[in-house]
Amino acid sequence: MAKEILKSESTLFEKIKRLDSNGNEYWTSRHMAKVLEYFEYRHFIPVIDKSKVACKNSNHSVNDRNR
Repeated sequence: MAKEILKSESTLFEKIKRLDSNGNEYWTSRHMAKVLEYFEYRHFIPVIDKSKVACKNSNHSVNDRNR
């Protein structure tokens, strides 16, 4: 059963994955919000803000797109 859950999750994230001009994978916050069942994007914004704080606290750049 755990394999089924992982398979369905990876499929879901694969479906919303985007590629930039260099072939790098990325996910948009609006798509992530839907996947994580935030029915209104405005409720997901605090999650993004907390993630930025976590990046700063761990000495990572908020704008670092390679990690």
